Amino acid sequence: MTSAHIFQTSELEAVPVESTAHAPWDHLPQFVGKLTVQPAHLDEFGHTNNTIYLAWMQAVAALHSRHLGLTFEDYVALGYGCVARQHHMLYKQPTYQGDTLWLGTWISQNDGKADMVRQYQFVRESDLATVMQGHTQWVCIDMKTGRPKRQPPKFVDCYRAVQAG
Repeated sequence: MTSAHIFQTSELEAVPVESTAHAPWDHLPQFVGKLTVQPAHLDEFGHTNNTIYLAWMQAVAALHSRHLGLTFEDYVALGYGCVARQHHMLYKQPTYQGDTLWLGTWISQNDGKADMVRQYQFVRESDLATVMQGHTQWVCIDMKTGRPKRQPPKFVDCYRAVQAG
């Protein structure tokens, strides 16, 4: 995955959250994507390159967004979009070619203003090990000016934060 077009179809497939309920989720995700580590994801050390995890974070966010009813075409029609303000990633275990991963994601903070926070937890299917945890602070922008703006009602409705617990 090298394209910067995060709303394009990726190698991720959506899986029912319920089918991964036995995973050690920090918080039951709102959405789970599944993929298998490919040779193109590996670096010279023979494990998944750190930059690939960022691409996967963006891909699962985009797939979840589509699942919620917001595509890039919807962003254009509304005149609003979401861009990353900051990413945080904690790599816990390496992954290798052939590993199947569940990419869990959920909105943890969204007060309807410009910013929201999306959490990620990646779990290896074979041993249920958490391999990466992270979050992204997304900011809603006016697509014509690029300036931060309060989220339109469609964003507030779709990007609801899950309750802790």
